[in-house]
Amino acid sequence: MADYNFQEIEKKWQDKWETSKIFEADTNQSKPKYYALDMFPYPSGAGLHVGHPLGYIATDIVARYKRIKGFNVLHPMGFDSFGLPAEQYAMQTGQHPAITTEQNITRYKEQLKKIGFSYDWSREVRTSNADYYKWTQWIFTQLFKHWYNKDKEKAESIEDLVKIFETSGNKSVNAVRDEDTPVFTAEDWKKLSERAKQEMLLKYRLTYLSETMVNWCPELGTVLANEEVKDGVSERGGYPVIRKKMLQWSMRITAYAERLLAGLDTIDWPEPMKEMQRNWIGKSLGAELTFKVEGKDLELKVFTTRIDTTFGVTFVSIAPEHELIPELTTPDQKAEVEKYVETAKNRSERDRMSDVKTVSGQFTGSYVINPFNEERIPIYIADYVLSGYGTGVVMAVPSSDTRDFGFAKHFNLPIIPVQEGEGSDITKDDFDPKKGTMINSAFLNGLTVPEAIKKAIEFIEQKGIGKAKINFKMRDSIFGRQRYWGEPIPVSYDSDGMPVIFKDSELPLILPPIDEYRPTEAGDPPLGRNKDFVAKNIELSTMPGWAGSSWYYLRYMDPKNSDRLVGKEEEKYWNQVDLYIGGAEHATGHLLYSRFWNKFLKDIGYVSSEEPFAKLINQGMIQGRSNFVYRVKGTQKYVSYNLRKQYDTTPLHVDVNIVNNDVLDTDAFKAWRPDFAEAEFILEDGKYICGSEVEKMSKSLFNVVNPDDIVAKYGADTLRLYEMFLGPLEQFKPWNTNGIEGVFKFLRKLWNLCHDENGKLNISQAEPTKEEYKALHKTIKKVEEDIERFSFNTSVSTFMICVNELGSLKCNKKKILSDLLIVLSPYAPHIAEELWSEFGNKDSILKATYPAFKQEYLTEASFEYPISINGKMRVKLDLPLDLTSQQIEETVLSNDQVQKWLEGKAPKKVIVVPNKIVNLVI
Repeated sequence: MADYNFQEIEKKWQDKWETSKIFEADTNQSKPKYYALDMFPYPSGAGLHVGHPLGYIATDIVARYKRIKGFNVLHPMGFDSFGLPAEQYAMQTGQHPAITTEQNITRYKEQLKKIGFSYDWSREVRTSNADYYKWTQWIFTQLFKHWYNKDKEKAESIEDLVKIFETSGNKSVNAVRDEDTPVFTAEDWKKLSERAKQEMLLKYRLTYLSETMVNWCPELGTVLANEEVKDGVSERGGYPVIRKKMLQWSMRITAYAERLLAGLDTIDWPEPMKEMQRNWIGKSLGAELTFKVEGKDLELKVFTTRIDTTFGVTFVSIAPEHELIPELTTPDQKAEVEKYVETAKNRSERDRMSDVKTVSGQFTGSYVINPFNEERIPIYIADYVLSGYGTGVVMAVPSSDTRDFGFAKHFNLPIIPVQEGEGSDITKDDFDPKKGTMINSAFLNGLTVPEAIKKAIEFIEQKGIGKAKINFKMRDSIFGRQRYWGEPIPVSYDSDGMPVIFKDSELPLILPPIDEYRPTEAGDPPLGRNKDFVAKNIELSTMPGWAGSSWYYLRYMDPKNSDRLVGKEEEKYWNQVDLYIGGAEHATGHLLYSRFWNKFLKDIGYVSSEEPFAKLINQGMIQGRSNFVYRVKGTQKYVSYNLRKQYDTTPLHVDVNIVNNDVLDTDAFKAWRPDFAEAEFILEDGKYICGSEVEKMSKSLFNVVNPDDIVAKYGADTLRLYEMFLGPLEQFKPWNTNGIEGVFKFLRKLWNLCHDENGKLNISQAEPTKEEYKALHKTIKKVEEDIERFSFNTSVSTFMICVNELGSLKCNKKKILSDLLIVLSPYAPHIAEELWSEFGNKDSILKATYPAFKQEYLTEASFEYPISINGKMRVKLDLPLDLTSQQIEETVLSNDQVQKWLEGKAPKKVIVVPNKIVNLVI
C-alpha cells in the first residue's frame, strides 16, 4: 500500500509557500478583490487549543477557494498584543510585558503555520508596536479635533465650530454635546478666558475629559468597562469592583448612535448579533418632563417613553450617584441615605439592571410636585435607576411598570391604575403596558396609549414643562485605563490643567520604561513612575484594549505606510472586509467600537465605506469532552465506568490526552501524577472505560487538546477537515477524537487512488467513464454551493462519498483526480499540492483554474426500466429517456429475454409508466 507520509508532505509545502511568498497580496486593480479576515487574537501564554482554529480554518477555506476562482485575496494575520494578562504577569514576576508578549506571539505563529493557513505574514501587525500605535494615537487626536454636526450627520473640524462661536455663538449649533452646555452669544464667547473656551470646547469634542462614574478595580488598579464586570467583580481575576467618580477620557460614541443603528440594516450579519447591538444602543422615543422639588429651588428632569402615564406617578426614584442627593436629603434621613448610597453605588450597572428580584431603596425626605395634577410625590433613591441612562431620574408608575410595582409594594406606596381593558392589569400574566384605554388621567381619559402619548406631549410642550425627545441607552465609552501595557494617550496638560494634544510630528508617544508595573505609592497609574512623563505633565493613563483592535483591518491594507494610517488607493481597492469570522462575545465591545471609528474615519475622508465588515459569521465554540475515572472512596482503586454503581465512588477528571476512545491508558495514568502512582484498576473486558461529559475546554478540567498533538499524529489536513466535519460552523459542538480516524482514512484512500501498492504514482491518461464524470461533477456542484453559503461540514462528507465512489470504480484517471484535487485543496491543501505536483504540474495548485460544473454529466441519457410480467419483475432494460411510450412498448416486446418469459403469448395489456416501470399482463 502507498505510504502517505503527511509529516514530510506538510512541512515541505509549508516551507514552499513561505519561500515563494505565494500568499502575499498586492493592490492589483486588474483582479476583483476579496478580503477575508479572522478576529484579532490576543496571544496568551497557553497557546492555541483545538477550539481556536475553528474559525481560522473556515476563513482559510474561503480565502483559498476565492484565490483559485480568480480573486486577488487579502488574508492577513496579526496580534492584539496590548492587554491586561501580560501586565498582571509582569506585576507578579517583574518581567517586562513586551518579553512575554513576544514569546507568546512566537508560539502562536508556530502553531498557526503548522496548520497551513494561507496568511500573508508580510502584513502582520501588532498593536504594541510603535509604528502601529502611532496611528491609534493619531485617531485619538483627530477625535479630539472634531465635533458632531447633527444637521449634517457627520463629524466636522473643531476649528469650524470656533468660527461659528466667534460669529454667532452656539444657539444655532445643532451638535452632540454635554447636557449642561449653556447657551451663549458671540460676545459671550469673546469675553471668555482661554481656559474657559477650552472647557467649553470639551463639551463638544468627540473625545473629551470629564468627571465620570467608573468601575474601579483596586486590585487591578484600573478602570473597567461595563462588559468587563460581572456580579460586582472583574471578569478577569474575579476581583471586587467599586463605582467611583474619576476624571476620565471618554469617547462620544453616542454621537453615532443613530448611524450605528441604521447601519445594521445594510450589513450581512447574524440577526442575534444585530439585535444585541440594537438593544445595547437602546433607542427610545419619548419625552423629557420637569418635576419641581417642593420647597426648594430645584428641578428634576425625567426621560420617559410613557408620558401618558404621568397621572399614575406615585413616587420619583433617582440613581444612587445623582449629584442632587445631598440637597434632596433631609436631616432626619441623612444617615440612612449615606448608608444606602455607599452600598448601592458600588454595584455594577449590569448587576443593578439584571437583578430584578432584589428590591431596595431609601426615602430622601423630599417631595416633587406632579406637573399634571399638582400632587405631592416622595423622592426615593433606588439602585435600579442608572445615572447614565436618561437623566438618572425615573417617574415611577407602579400600575404600568413591573419594577415600579415591586418597589411600591415593598415600601407600601400608592398604586393608581391609569389603563383599563384587556391586558392592563399588572398583577395578571397577560399584562401589556401598551394595551387598554386611559383612566384616572383627566384630559387623557378614554384615549388609547398612542393617542394619549401624542396628546400628553402636546400638553407638556404648550405648558413649557417638557418636550418630545429621543434617548439612547448607550453611554459614551470611557477611554482611559490606569495601567501600563497599553497605548500612551498623546496628551499633556498646561499650567491650568487643560489638555494639550500632541502634534502629528510628535507621534508616536512611546511607551516609556518603568521600574515596576504597579500604581505608584500616591495611587497614580504605573506611568507615574516615569520621571519624564511626570515632569512633562503627560497623561498617565493608557488606552483601553479595544483601541488598537478598532481599526487594525485598515492597517492590513497598507501596513508599511509611514505617512497615513492607510493609503488612499489601497483603502479604496480593498474597501470593506468581505468576510469576517469571530466570536459573538464581541458584539457590544470590539464590533461596536470598530463601527464607530470606521464611521468617524469616513467623515474625515480616510475611509470610503460606512461599515467596516460586510459579512460577519460567528463561529460556535468547540467544547471540551471531559473524561472521568471513578475512585472507590477511601482507596486508590479505580472502577471502570459500567461497574461504578457497584461501589461508592468519586468521579475525578482525567487528562483526555491519556484516553483513547474512552479507554484509559492505565500506565500513563499512574505516571500522570504522583498521587496516582499506586492506583489499582477494576476493569471490564480487560479495559478501563472512562465516563465522559461535554464541558468548556479548560486546563482545570484536563480536557484541553493541543492542535500540535493532533497535527503530529494525524496531520494538519486531517485536523482541518475534522474541525469542519464536526458540524455547522455557527453551532457549539464537542471535541471528540473518536471520529478523527475516519477523516484520516479518507485522506489515505485518496492517496491510494493515485498510487499503486508499491507507492508509485499510478495515473491513467484515459478518457473517464460517464460514471466517473458523474461522481466528480456531483462533488464540484455540492462543494461550490457549500463554500458560497459557508456550509463546510457537508462538503467534507461529499468528498468522502466521491472518493468512495471513485474507489469502487477503480478510477485513477488524471482528468478526474486533477479536478478533484483543485476542489479539495482549500480544505486539505498539503495533500492536494503534493499530488498536484506528482501529476506533473509545475505551478502551485493555487494557480489552477477552478473546474466548472457541467450539468450534462448529471443528466441521465437513459433509464433502467424494470419489466414486470403479471406483477413480477423479470427483466431490466436500459432505454433512452427520449423514447415515446409507443417506442418503449415496441422495444420491450421485441426483446429476446422478454419474449422468453412471454412464451409466445401476446400480452393482453401493456402498461408503460415513463421513467418508472413497464408492466405486461398475459
